Amino acid sequence: MPRYKDEPPAVCVYTVCDESRYLIVKNVPALGCGDDLLRLFSTHGEIDECKPMDAEDCEPFTDVYWIKFNHFTSARIAKRKLDDSVFFGNRLQVSYAPHFESLADTKDKLERRRGEVLKRLDSRRSKETTASGSKLLVTSETGYKEHLDPNARDLEFEGGVHGGNVPIRMVSSNEDYFASNSMNRTVRFVRDKLDKIRSSGDHIVESASKRARVDNRRRI
Repeated sequence: MPRYKDEPPAVCVYTVCDESRYLIVKNVPALGCGDDLLRLFSTHGEIDECKPMDAEDCEPFTDVYWIKFNHFTSARIAKRKLDDSVFFGNRLQVSYAPHFESLADTKDKLERRRGEVLKRLDSRRSKETTASGSKLLVTSETGYKEHLDPNARDLEFEGGVHGGNVPIRMVSSNEDYFASNSMNRTVRFVRDKLDKIRSSGDHIVESASKRARVDNRRRI
């Protein structure tokens, strides 16, 4: 029966042990529609066998069918798609039947599920590795651009190009150069020394340019 809007949906969790390639279909109308039922379920995968279960208890005027799929995935899809679906006026009741499995069936089922889980984990790890590698590459490129040409940190220009029209970012004199405070103090100390040397050199050049010239003019 369809649920009302305010009624929460029924949730049923299945483990790999509960799932099976054997299905039991109940509430099938007793109209001799076994071939139609086989065609309906075969749309979701290859079926090895489909037969009615006469000894199974059921409602009046209904039949119970036993279906064996070739693959577990096909049975899982058929169970999810066709359970509680309408078939000749009746709602089908589809359930797993793991008690029909042999030891080889159970082993094959567990091995297949193990392979699916490992495949999903490998794909997730490869995606995480690719994402972390690209992030590391961007970080290294950014760090390289941050520390490019430290001797020209006092220059400021716009629209500069280098190589293939890539703008170069210059570091200001008041900007911290490293993440460590001790390194930044050392850098500021060296900057002050360089500024003093530069200012003293400019003063010497200016004094030399202002030196008195010798008067070589002839006097009468």
